Amino acid sequence: MSDPVGHQGPAASGPASAGGSPEAPGAPENAEYRVAHLQERLAAEELGELGVRAEFRAGAVAVTGTVPSARCRETVLRLAREELAGLTVHTDVVVAETARPDHAEELW
Repeated sequence: MSDPVGHQGPAASGPASAGGSPEAPGAPENAEYRVAHLQERLAAEELGELGVRAEFRAGAVAVTGTVPSARCRETVLRLAREELAGLTVHTDVVVAETARPDHAEELW
């Protein structure tokens, strides 16, 4: 799942970067700080989720990992939206299958 978020605030009115899109001075540092804050929230708040990683790569944030439930996944995505608003975010957070098998495994 990919959540590209296109937000350009007042700082975006400056000169265009080499890639052709406007970018605020110091944006990568700000993004890295926000990613680190997201990691802290994931570990410390109601989730205590350490199986999810958020990394700033090539101008976007990648949020990846495995969580135990769909509810946990929704919480991770909500926190990412809150912390990373205005940044391009690509998410790949999957739910671990914890249901009982519906049939016996057959060994040959």
